[in-house]
Amino acid sequence: MFTSLRLTHFKAWQDTGTIALKPVTMLLGTNSSGKSSLIQSLLLLKQTVQSPDRFIHLNLGGDETSDLFNFGSFNDVLQHSPSTPREFSIAFAFEAHESARVDNGRFSCRYRQTATGAAAVGELVLSTGGHSFCAIRREKENYAILAHGESRPCAKGRHLAPERSIALPAEAIAALGKEGAVAEDLSLAIRRELENISYLGPLRRKPERDYVWNRTTPGQIGSDGHRAMDVLLSSALNKSDQQNTLLEGVSFWLARMKVADKLAIRPLGRSTRYEIVVHKDGTTTNLRDVGMGVSLVLPVLVAGYFAPAGSTVILEEPEVHLHPLAQAVLAEFFVTLSRSRHIQFIVETHSEHLFRRMQTLIARRETSAEQVALLFVESIAGNTAMRRLEMDEFGRISNWPQHFFGDALGETREQARLMHARHQEQHKQ
Repeated sequence: MFTSLRLTHFKAWQDTGTIALKPVTMLLGTNSSGKSSLIQSLLLLKQTVQSPDRFIHLNLGGDETSDLFNFGSFNDVLQHSPSTPREFSIAFAFEAHESARVDNGRFSCRYRQTATGAAAVGELVLSTGGHSFCAIRREKENYAILAHGESRPCAKGRHLAPERSIALPAEAIAALGKEGAVAEDLSLAIRRELENISYLGPLRRKPERDYVWNRTTPGQIGSDGHRAMDVLLSSALNKSDQQNTLLEGVSFWLARMKVADKLAIRPLGRSTRYEIVVHKDGTTTNLRDVGMGVSLVLPVLVAGYFAPAGSTVILEEPEVHLHPLAQAVLAEFFVTLSRSRHIQFIVETHSEHLFRRMQTLIARRETSAEQVALLFVESIAGNTAMRRLEMDEFGRISNWPQHFFGDALGETREQARLMHARHQEQHKQ
């Protein structure tokens, strides 16, 4: 689980400061305020550690088949202002769910632009417990390796450049001596945290009328959710102790949202083709023929059950095409699975219904302000800023942002005032 994040000179952000992340973190704010940049920083590192080129410093994307996001060039990532240096940084802290060697740690990396326009590590700092390791870029692409904040490097050379932003090369590990094993374990733990991010974007693929099952389980559901249906087929058709567990979990939440009674997999004749059907009010309908809300929320629910325990699920606008009650139930889904499956949810949303239900869950003591972070991103005088919404034990917000959600009470008061005024006019007549 990621416990904090900090960006400097990254896209819309001059400096986020240290952002505390919780098991359920909700990002709110106006359009184009900088919410997505927070998410994209972690996706940038994820696609870098998954790059087949271990010598790459930062994978800015461009491969539509494997990359999560195309960041363009170094200049597209760099936050532009008169005082901005030609570098940006990403830093985070994490707690591992299960790790025999590294339980927690910190990552901090500063990136510079090379003469060719590419991004290169300027300074990498990895730390855990009382151990700290640093790789600093010096002149002519030489790197110096330092340990525990010492000023004298234990090794220098061009061959000591960090790999995929997070790992020291074998030569640096050897130069660190006994400490090298700690640095290696720490890099592996950081890599696992990043690889275990599941991301689902706001644009999701429409369902097919039927699917071919090839008896395999995909590794990811895809940023547009297109592999979620393969996950459902695998869950229902693979004979194991966990058979149908995922399908039953998804059906439970669809029923809780009152958009379906249950979901089922139905074979088409004796072929390897199957259709996904929705049962509701005594009728059975192919998933392709039901409302968009059901098909678009399915990848959200599948992601929560399919992600490995201890991983992070990042969602953008999970409420798309859902009616208000279903949007509110999503808050219960995040809280329940975060607790039962040890999944961290980082959710970018515009849904007032989801937000309000989260407040209610805190008031009911089904979760707490220590388990939930509500972060509001806004633009102030042209600068992107973040405020953490402070909640008491009843879910009440003390530093509420003005003019973001509609004023429901104000609308009701205005309707009552107009009704009273109209009655007065009628009585005068």
